[in-house]
Amino acid sequence: MARWQPDAPGRLAAAALDLFEEHGYENTTVIEIAERAGLTKSTFFRYFPDKREVLFGGGTVAGLLVEAIASAPPEAGPLDAVAHALDALGRTFFTADRREFSRRRQAVLNANTELREREALKRIDLTTSMIEALDRRGVPVLTARVAAQLGTLAWEMAYDQWIGTDSTEGFGPLARKALAGVRAVGAMG
Repeated sequence: MARWQPDAPGRLAAAALDLFEEHGYENTTVIEIAERAGLTKSTFFRYFPDKREVLFGGGTVAGLLVEAIASAPPEAGPLDAVAHALDALGRTFFTADRREFSRRRQAVLNANTELREREALKRIDLTTSMIEALDRRGVPVLTARVAAQLGTLAWEMAYDQWIGTDSTEGFGPLARKALAGVRAVGAMG
């Protein structure tokens, strides 16, 4: 009998990425992903509703953002709370050991319209999660929307740099620099 191995979601994501690269997204089935990961189809669906979702963390990122905004120092303004959340993502999700996976993942997303559309919807959901987290901190709705959207823009800029082939800097510092750049542009009036 095979020995149980931990991190089923991570194994499923790695298997899916390998298969998407080898055979294309359209030509890969959930059953093939589960088999490659050494798991069953029912285990796949325990973690992900469909094969598109396997490359999007199953809500992990949104949860991290919300928790980090909530745990930002009480005196932190809206953008500082968002910066706190981006730092947390850099420490816990966009780590050095995930950089190569993220590069490969982005290449698969870029090659597939359906996955790019899912990525755009996920970013909207993440922005909404940040707005709601800021609202729970008492930030006025309009301010929360602007801060979350600026945070999403900074995230996109930092992520693109972080997965760049010559990048060695961590996601958190890149996100802080991007957010500072966004703030500077906003201050230009």
